Amino acid sequence: KELGVLIIDSHGRPWRNGTVGVTIGVSGLPALVDLRGHEDLSGFKLKVTTVGVADELAAGASLLMGQAAEKTPIIHVTGFPYSSRKSVLQELIRPEEEDLFR
Repeated sequence: KELGVLIIDSHGRPWRNGTVGVTIGVSGLPALVDLRGHEDLSGFKLKVTTVGVADELAAGASLLMGQAAEKTPIIHVTGFPYSSRKSVLQELIRPEEEDLFR
């Protein structure tokens, strides 16, 4: 079997309260899934949709792992619908010319 691994941590977000789980390391699964060109439910072609699946998985895992003294260091996720591939964390980092906060 193939195994994908995420290393996650919690962080805050601009203009939002609360911490959220995010990916700080990824191996064996896509960090992003590009849906541009796919059709939405109404039949329109998506033009900008790129899903940060690594961060979405990290957020879900973070809920199960807890944020305090739960002592749950590992979550096993099955049924991830995307094929494994080589990926790098840098895919999740917005290019400097598109970054609103630098």
